[in-house]
Amino acid sequence: MPHTETPGTEAVPATRLRWWRELPLILLVYACYSAGRLVVRGDVADAVDHGLAILRIEKALFLNAEHPLNRLFTGEPWIGIPADFWYASLHYLVTPAILVWLFRSRAVRYRAERTWLMASTFIGLIGFTLLPTCPPRLLDASHGFVDTMAYYSAWGWWGGEASAPRGLGGMTNQYAAMPSLHVGWALWCGVMLWKYGRTRWTKTAAVVYPLVTTLVVMGTANHYFLDAAAGAAVMGAGLLLAPHVMRYADLAKARFLPRPAPVASDASDTRSPIVSAGCQTSAGERIPRQRHPESRYGPEAEPGASPSEAGESAPAPAR
Repeated sequence: MPHTETPGTEAVPATRLRWWRELPLILLVYACYSAGRLVVRGDVADAVDHGLAILRIEKALFLNAEHPLNRLFTGEPWIGIPADFWYASLHYLVTPAILVWLFRSRAVRYRAERTWLMASTFIGLIGFTLLPTCPPRLLDASHGFVDTMAYYSAWGWWGGEASAPRGLGGMTNQYAAMPSLHVGWALWCGVMLWKYGRTRWTKTAAVVYPLVTTLVVMGTANHYFLDAAAGAAVMGAGLLLAPHVMRYADLAKARFLPRPAPVASDASDTRSPIVSAGCQTSAGERIPRQRHPESRYGPEAEPGASPSEAGESAPAPAR
């Protein structure tokens, strides 16, 4: 008979994930992300040239949505201030929250989705290294951009230099604009909510969160549209790379980590277990409480004989 699996059930992972192993790994990846942005600052002149080149390409392709969005965010504080909070905060809150949600409620799929996020992040670090890019807010004012983070800094917890806390703006690489991992991580969050969410609200958030994040990064003059597109492309590359990363990680684990010793069974107890639960047949019975005809009517009675032929002492048939 072919094996059938109950709908809605999933295979249990071979190795159970533990939070005290996952947390250091995630912190290590985030530390590499932050250190990479800090160490690989790039040449300022090259970063400005890359930013202007991206702006020229967008204008040639009629993709220059940054200017109208930036003017809207600057002229309407009720839009610009929440957008700055969105940019400065949700990037660091929503992604860890979804990771925790997956770990607790979708343990079977957690490792694959976490690996996808981490692989994409490392690809983004390569982009920061190879292509330092000046964001629109740091271009000369003649290009028509206003840094809304600095413009509304009195309303938020960030400083005027970057989205980092006040006084820590100099510790970040402000030329790590290509690709936009704000958009990339928001896209990953949206996919997770769409795949594993079960309510209408989660489906709606799955669409709204990455779309609004894309508008926010352009309206606050932190990224170009092509930065956002590159962030989505990075997530696609990470998705393709994740299965290979997991396979090589499993091979390395099997080679370098000791395997647990198998538990020896007690061979001295060779008795077969009783599975009849006390319902056992006795001599002359085919199944419990149903005897052979000869034991019921006597050894000399035939199977088809009636009780009267078997003797007056034979029991009356059940009615």
